[in-house]
Amino acid sequence: MPMNRRTLLKIAGLAPAAHVVGVQFAHAEDREFRHALTLFDDVKYKPDFTHFDYTNPDAPKGGRVRFGIVGSFDSLNPYSYKGEPGPALSNDTLLTSALDEPSTEYGLVSNAVWHPEDRSMVVYRLRPEARFHDGKPMTPDDVIWSMQSLRDANPFYNFYYKNIAKAEQTGEHEVTFTFTMKDNRELPLITGQLPVLPKHWWTAMNADGRQRDVKETTLETPLGSGPYVASVIKPGVSILMKRVPDYWGKDLPVNVGQNNFDEVEYVYFRDANVAFEAFKGDQYDWRSENSSKTWATGYDFPAVKSGRVIKEDIHLKQVEGMQGWAMNLRRGIFQDPKVRQALNYAFDFEWSNTNLFFGQYVRSRSYFNNSEMEAKGLPSPEELAILEPLKAELPPEVFTAEYTNPVNDTPQNRRKNLRQASKLLEEAGWLVTQDGGRSVLKNARGESLKFEILLDSPLFERIALPYKQQLELLGIDVKITTLLDSAQYERRTQTFDYDIIVGNWGQSLSPGNEQRDFWGSEAAERNGSRNLAGIRNPAIDKLVETLIFARDRASLVTACKALDRALIWHHYVVPMWYIDYERTARWDRFGRPEKLPDLSTGFPTTWWWDEEKAKKVASQ
Repeated sequence: MPMNRRTLLKIAGLAPAAHVVGVQFAHAEDREFRHALTLFDDVKYKPDFTHFDYTNPDAPKGGRVRFGIVGSFDSLNPYSYKGEPGPALSNDTLLTSALDEPSTEYGLVSNAVWHPEDRSMVVYRLRPEARFHDGKPMTPDDVIWSMQSLRDANPFYNFYYKNIAKAEQTGEHEVTFTFTMKDNRELPLITGQLPVLPKHWWTAMNADGRQRDVKETTLETPLGSGPYVASVIKPGVSILMKRVPDYWGKDLPVNVGQNNFDEVEYVYFRDANVAFEAFKGDQYDWRSENSSKTWATGYDFPAVKSGRVIKEDIHLKQVEGMQGWAMNLRRGIFQDPKVRQALNYAFDFEWSNTNLFFGQYVRSRSYFNNSEMEAKGLPSPEELAILEPLKAELPPEVFTAEYTNPVNDTPQNRRKNLRQASKLLEEAGWLVTQDGGRSVLKNARGESLKFEILLDSPLFERIALPYKQQLELLGIDVKITTLLDSAQYERRTQTFDYDIIVGNWGQSLSPGNEQRDFWGSEAAERNGSRNLAGIRNPAIDKLVETLIFARDRASLVTACKALDRALIWHHYVVPMWYIDYERTARWDRFGRPEKLPDLSTGFPTTWWWDEEKAKKVASQ
């Protein structure tokens, strides 16, 4: 499927370092600076590594790769809370990820990093050669300004960096971040994800004599520092990025064999069906397909049959998070867990999987599907040690049963599950009443049970409409609204102006501070957070904090399982499905390393233009 704008910032962790007392600085000679940080274990790549294993250091440079995006853009500033930004800005971060190693970061703008054993601060040493595209160096002042400006510009960053008490320059090329707490294993690498913005550019006037403002939208291309720079901008239509030939970091081990295309183009389409037809017509090169119907029936066009388009399942080693019908608990009708549970009994996944998905999906039963963090069976003694103190605030099933979804594999089971849904609704105070010749559910105040399902793509209508029919059999009045304007949908979701939406919570192999944004009570009140369900639950808050402060891998896995049980038994969502591989299609113009990274397809970062393949495709 053409890419959507919505991406989640992933958090990494760290490894133990030199011991100091309290939050005092150690003498420089006592600090053991590192080239990388990771959660719990040692890093894969040693200080003298020359390139990542999944890259080809001899990959040729050249060519163009084109992506299709469904939607539009009205800004080139990705850091503002406002607007719908396009992918026109490339800013380097202090650290960068390895795609074959979970929760590990290696130096990019920073060439060395240190933190004390209690994780109360982190110190970064910047590379003197790090430059913005105008040639000016990246300085500690730029790093400090970036931190504060991002917090001011966007509620997400303000929340994300809330445990950073201060940032200060502590050497010619050195920045120190001091935290409000100790022993939060992820805080150092949260700062490592910081994009370094050019203070001198953002605080200057633009060509029209107006003061630039990182809090506002703009169609002026901001100054960047990464491997690509925006070259041609056609608002709402396309963005062309060109590789920076003298990019300051091109020879760093973390970049060798990567960023091989001379040009990267993003082409926008208003409609997903139109976008697919454009791919078939060779108007862009790569699709990550998210429609099972299209994957099963749509790839029979001539270019696939001739081999010019390659259709490939790429299996990855990754956690499959939760996707589901997310009920907004900020609405009174969803406050009762029996109502939420009833909506799950009414959802016929088996029918959808057979008739719509061609049997490609597995039903989600966890917020950490397909991983060791998925809660199975009854709680272990280690989990019970976490859960027992919260017993009064948790559903009793957390302790007594393994979670399973209702199964609608036969007509008899469908009827049985609808009867169970009706019983739960009656217990919640919603009784069947005749209204104008039709059966509706009303409560003691005479209010009808009705809600809107808000969608951002017509592709989901084929799933929502059968669900609506099942819900109407129970007497629920359901409205389906599809917003094709992505900016309008974004505004409504950011301000929680919906009843039910399709919620997605991606997970990493080392979950951490982002869980506060997903499930925390504070996030429920903050516009733009990922707490789409509006969860305000002290027990959930405590479980999230237990997860964040886990001291080793075993403790982290135990905390994830405990959190998983609490979330799933509260019935905050009606679970949907997952698939444990990437469905990809591409025009056969590209080469790739022999080994793809474990955690990503690596496209386009580690792939390259293959001139011979491109000539063959063009000649057919």
